[in-house]
Amino acid sequence: MSTSEVGRQVGYSTQQVRDLERLGVLPAAERTPRGYRVYRSDHVEALRAYRGLALAAGPVRARKMMPLLLASPLPEAAAIVDDLHAELSAERAAVLSARRGLDLIRSEAGDVFDGSRDSMTISELATALGVPASTLRHWEAEGLVRPDRIGSSQARRYSWQAIVDARIAAALRAGGHRIPTIAALLERLRDYSNPTDADELLASRLTQLAQRSVALLESSATLHRLIRGT
Repeated sequence: MSTSEVGRQVGYSTQQVRDLERLGVLPAAERTPRGYRVYRSDHVEALRAYRGLALAAGPVRARKMMPLLLASPLPEAAAIVDDLHAELSAERAAVLSARRGLDLIRSEAGDVFDGSRDSMTISELATALGVPASTLRHWEAEGLVRPDRIGSSQARRYSWQAIVDARIAAALRAGGHRIPTIAALLERLRDYSNPTDADELLASRLTQLAQRSVALLESSATLHRLIRGT
């Protein structure tokens, strides 16, 4: 196959195929006496494997991994892919944990809050959330959480509103969402007993993770055929 023909089979442009060959994502093509590239079925397989890997791990990481996978014995290549599966599993566990956190916020929404007894210091809230105090200070700087300042020392004191904001921020950060997204969400939220926007964000994240897992499975099967055939 020519460069354009192999590109059409996988959905890449001629230049993309050349660039990926130069980066070692697919084996070097043979050359005709006149210098034209000649591609075979293993090049198509490599491009398909890369496409799935790019969906699962991102194109930059996939470009770095493909040459290593192609050069590794099957057991070592399998171990590399297993690590990716483990990362996706850990991300999924974090999102599910975040959803449980939001469920807890909903379940406590009707509780009576005593401002004098139930507010928290920065160290107390950091301990409750399992994050460093520096994280809470960073969230404050980004406008996610707005603690009160108490006394001449201006010590931080977190009211019910600030505690809920911090818990939602912690849940969404655990689910993989970036601070600008969380900041926009907290501006929209009014009824913390029904944070549907947060639910939708986490559900979308789970869908993305499922798509990445399927892409990795497909890529793994293609890599297996490719490595065993070399």
